[in-house]
Amino acid sequence: MLRRFSIIVSTFIFWHLCSSVTLAQTKDPNQLDKFLPGPLEVITPDPLLRPSFEKQPLTLEELQKLETALDELNQEAAATLQAGDKVTAFEIWNRELRLRRLLGSIAEVEALSRVGAIAWNQNDRAEIQYITQRLQVIQKQALPQKTSSKKDSTPKPVDLDLMRSLGQAYQNLRVPKLALEAYNQVLALVRQQQDSTAEVETLQTIGELHLSWFDYPQAAATYEELLGLATVKGDGLSEVAYLKKLVYTYEQGKQPQKSINVLGKLVEIFTNENNLTQIPVLKIAIATNYETIAQENPSLLQAAFDNYQEAYTIAWQLQQYVTASEALQKLITLYRSQGQIEAALQTSQILVATEELSTDFYGLMQAYDQIGKLYLESKQYPQALTAFEKGLELAQQLKHQEAYFKEQIETLAKANR
Repeated sequence: MLRRFSIIVSTFIFWHLCSSVTLAQTKDPNQLDKFLPGPLEVITPDPLLRPSFEKQPLTLEELQKLETALDELNQEAAATLQAGDKVTAFEIWNRELRLRRLLGSIAEVEALSRVGAIAWNQNDRAEIQYITQRLQVIQKQALPQKTSSKKDSTPKPVDLDLMRSLGQAYQNLRVPKLALEAYNQVLALVRQQQDSTAEVETLQTIGELHLSWFDYPQAAATYEELLGLATVKGDGLSEVAYLKKLVYTYEQGKQPQKSINVLGKLVEIFTNENNLTQIPVLKIAIATNYETIAQENPSLLQAAFDNYQEAYTIAWQLQQYVTASEALQKLITLYRSQGQIEAALQTSQILVATEELSTDFYGLMQAYDQIGKLYLESKQYPQALTAFEKGLELAQQLKHQEAYFKEQIETLAKANR
């Protein structure tokens, strides 16, 4: 009998230990939440509510008093956090959030959004999880539910304002996937309503959301869609804005050919409008992208040269000397990379004249330094010495890099003895 009891006890201890190990191994918040509701799930008895509130809805006057009291709780929580008591502050906010539900879904979501932003700033992961879960419950309840009943087959309409509020709340919590789900629901609703203005606004929000999370392919798809809408409407200003967004998106996404295509469209638009002021910068960007592609396809290197030269020419004509200098500098670097030292020297002389016109003495000093190095590469030492001496004169005026130019001059002087 004793032996049998001992076996039963041993078996019980063994299974208890196994269960403990299993629980420890599956200590996943998502699993635990199936059994342990978060602090926002259930409205507990509260001094701000009369005991019979579940059986008899709150009156308008009671709701107004409750709203005022909840605003005071929010202020109390903010003051408590300011005083350094984070735990108590979020306990107060959780009480406020539980009760906000009685004021309607939008009021609750807006409060969840507000506190969620604070929780994110405070790096309170548990609170972020509680709020995210509560928002998901609200979202699920707001969407049409499948029903097996034939009597009531018409789904309830989705609250557009609520979906927008959910999207913003998820953004505040930095949960892009859930935010996009909400905004895509908004997009579907506004398209059903044929609200073109709201459609554009929602797509803009979606595009910015993709960009903020570095999802460049999805961002590009969204801005291409916006571009199509703007083109159909003949909205030239928006068309240019979306093309610029696409340029940024393609460049960040390392898609130089697509970037070139969009930059070309911008050049065409500005040329047709006789608005040449932005073209030099666009031409520089086109040339830079061609340089990137030319690493795999050298035949496109000439396109880079051509666009840098066009950028310089147009900028010079427009007296945009800073932009002209930028184009020349990039052109010189490209010539040097191809071993075309003489062409680089000729372009450097033009750069000197351009820097003088722009009165950029620092740029002029760098230009002389570059000319000196180019002459050194071609073993034209007297010319290199002259360039470095002119660079030193400017360095002394600027009180910058004097030692560097003196060192270059001394090295050349010793070599020529």
